[in-house]
Amino acid sequence: MKIGTPKEIFAGESRVAMTPASALQLIKLGYECAIEKGAGAAAGFSDDAYKEAGVEVIGTAAALWKACDIVAKVRQPEEVELKRLTKGKTLISFFNPAANEAGMELAKSKGANVIAMEMVPRISRAQKMDALSSMANIAGYRAVIEAGNNFGRFFTGQITAAGKVPPAKVLVVGAGVAGLAAIGTSTSLGAITYAFDVRPEVAEQVESMGAEFVYLDFEEEQQDGAATGGYASVSSPEFREAQLAKFRELAPEVDIVITTALIPNREAPELWTEDMVAAMKPGSVIVDLAAEKGGNCKLTVADEKIVTDNGVTIIGYTDFPSRMAAQSSTLYATNIRHMMADLTPEKDGQVIHDMEDDVIRGATVTFEGEITFPPPPPKVAAIAAQKKPEVKEKTPEEIKAEEAAAFKAQTRQQVTLLAVGGALMLGVGLVAPASFMQHFIVFVLAVFVGFQVIWNVSHSLHTPLMAVTNAISSIIILGALMQIGSSSGLVIILAAASVFMAGINIFGGFLVTRRMLAMFQKS
Repeated sequence: MKIGTPKEIFAGESRVAMTPASALQLIKLGYECAIEKGAGAAAGFSDDAYKEAGVEVIGTAAALWKACDIVAKVRQPEEVELKRLTKGKTLISFFNPAANEAGMELAKSKGANVIAMEMVPRISRAQKMDALSSMANIAGYRAVIEAGNNFGRFFTGQITAAGKVPPAKVLVVGAGVAGLAAIGTSTSLGAITYAFDVRPEVAEQVESMGAEFVYLDFEEEQQDGAATGGYASVSSPEFREAQLAKFRELAPEVDIVITTALIPNREAPELWTEDMVAAMKPGSVIVDLAAEKGGNCKLTVADEKIVTDNGVTIIGYTDFPSRMAAQSSTLYATNIRHMMADLTPEKDGQVIHDMEDDVIRGATVTFEGEITFPPPPPKVAAIAAQKKPEVKEKTPEEIKAEEAAAFKAQTRQQVTLLAVGGALMLGVGLVAPASFMQHFIVFVLAVFVGFQVIWNVSHSLHTPLMAVTNAISSIIILGALMQIGSSSGLVIILAAASVFMAGINIFGGFLVTRRMLAMFQKS
């Protein structure tokens, strides 16, 4: 079968769904690859590069759609493209099925199979195909770059002979994939970064990246993000009011605001109101990554950059991934290639559209003349955070009773062990000579004391303790060295073996100890 990628016809789109590198991998899966002439030029991939990778370059879009069994593209297909579908063809692209009923009906009437890349379920196995996350990652990074380009100061603070420059303060609203990418970029540039999200479980991720999580003095049980496909759920009106009050408090302090908050199949929630913009300092910047869905900022204008009366720049671009076309195309083409790998289990260049597969079923919106959107919930759901069971605090009397019971049990065990050991020693003493018993009693006591000492050591300390103990205790090598001069061949062999094994203990023990200590040293 042949897989092809046409040139994107959406105005300003620079990405391409196949790169020379991804084409090589698709060829290994058994496919023939084709691309429309000039399709990769805007992303920096020449037709010659595709030819070197074994890709056929086709002159027109109509010829490519006709020649290929599978068509992979980036943007939602327009009507003229959907009309080129035929029965049995497979289309893989972003499709926006929730708001594209006409597109699904047209694909259904053509008998084509459509896989919508934004519908890939957010489960662990499908992460390699998660194009939404790939593009959101780039959008978050680019948002910070755009903010820096429009911000009149450094991100990092500086003290120079010419004066002191304070660090920029950045607030990221929404700590999903795009938000975390923005946080990472902002902190790496030296800004003081704050982040807010309605999902409390992301606070740890935010803080691990060097940002400060903004908490609300408001208690509301939020649904775990994993249970909602990684997205935030709708909050109560009371929570929203508390959230807006917190933002009004932060507005005069922050220099840059990056909003990323979206809820699937809804307009973007308005989180940064007109009065908050008015409260910001002149020269501040707002980058609204939700502009395509109406924007999180009241004043955002999609696909435009505006400057308010008080000097705040509001950026509402909707093509952040396309502004980094080479990187975006590489990641998106990799997502497509992984999807094709799942569709080609035999690696023989033949698509097996397994509707029992969670990932393929979830992403398929039309199949064999039927609309299959919305999909059923995946059989393997994302693992939501489990609520910690409430542990009842014990009273002092209960703690005292437990300690007493544990002491009695330990005492009983020790007495039993000593009694049994004493009886065994007495039995051995009845038949063994006195010279043997002197050494045997010392040996048994050493084993007993050593066991008691090691048994009570924390497991995390066993390795360093045993390493240095082995090294020190190998003083027994002296006994073996003294026996090497024996006249008995058997004694010499045993002594030599003892020296060898004790040597391993000595050198190995100190080597392990040294390596463990080195783990705590700055290199």
